[in-house]
Amino acid sequence: MKHTPRRSFGRLFLLALFGVVLLPHAALAQDVSDEMFAVNNTWMLVATFLVFIMHLGFACLESGLTQAKNAVNILFKNTGVVSIGLVTYAFVGFNLMYPGDFSLGQFFGFAGFGIDAGAEGVTSAYNPGYTYWTDFIFQAMFAATAATIVSGAVAERIKLNSFLIFTTIYMGFYDFAGSTLVHSVGGWGALAGIIILGPRLGKYGAHAKPIAGHSMPLATIGVFLLWLGWFGFNGGSVLSADPGLVSLVFVTTSLAAAAGVIGAMLTSCALHRSAKLDDPVGAVSVHLVCGIWGTLAVGIFSADHSFVTQLIGVLAYGAFTFAAALLIFFALHKSLGLRVSEEEERMGLDVGEHGMEPTAGSRSRTRRR
Repeated sequence: MKHTPRRSFGRLFLLALFGVVLLPHAALAQDVSDEMFAVNNTWMLVATFLVFIMHLGFACLESGLTQAKNAVNILFKNTGVVSIGLVTYAFVGFNLMYPGDFSLGQFFGFAGFGIDAGAEGVTSAYNPGYTYWTDFIFQAMFAATAATIVSGAVAERIKLNSFLIFTTIYMGFYDFAGSTLVHSVGGWGALAGIIILGPRLGKYGAHAKPIAGHSMPLATIGVFLLWLGWFGFNGGSVLSADPGLVSLVFVTTSLAAAAGVIGAMLTSCALHRSAKLDDPVGAVSVHLVCGIWGTLAVGIFSADHSFVTQLIGVLAYGAFTFAAALLIFFALHKSLGLRVSEEEERMGLDVGEHGMEPTAGSRSRTRRR
């Protein structure tokens, strides 16, 4: 049985709420040979572990760009996010993407809980590009990434339990590789968290003050791990091992990353202004702004897709996900509390949230403050 995503307002509501990724489905009309099916499926699994390694990249980048006294907290969150994301997606997310032959209500289009391959799940009858299980694990890695984007933006000042609760809840239009459904959804959540939390202590006074990360080598390792992972993130979104399309996506990914680095260099040299939004890892600029641009660019440069349709998609997801994230963060702020105490923030979240002693260098910097 081939799964065909059914669109309804209710389903889009739930898809956005749980951070579910709805990528173009590669259900081809023609049959494929057993050999080609094996090649397609193998490439999709390779792409999956490349996406998985991006979580190591996020962990390195975020911990490197933040203070040493919060490193354990950053690493714990990044491990927790992918774990919660995978379990939540297995429990409810995958069945929101593919409702199957029945649904719990016409409004929500939801096919129950859990995952189950069925008789055709491991053959090309399910999809000529991959098995049911490959489909699940590849899409699950995407879904977990949306919440990871938020982690870095709210680093060094958010309560651990509140963040993990947020992660559990938040997880015609064309969107290749999740430019909107992963990046801008995560970016909107990051922006909402930054607004509700406020800046880190000492970040803003008469002028913005830099809060240096404790390890630029670690951050650089994270950048290159993410660059590597993006070959799977984007290349896997072809949803087959088509040689022409996969190689084109690799070239496009490389050129886009290189152009982004050069653009960031030039921008940082020419412009040093603040909107007073404290984003330690640049999640809003990287994921939200670039995610929106990536989606709109399809309508600008492609004759096959409408700019107006792309814009409507961006605005629809932005309006809902930003409002939903703002509501979740505000509710957590008013109930459990969202931000750690001033004393705990100065001391470091490694001690306050995890009972772990910071490194020697971190202790000396803390005393000087």
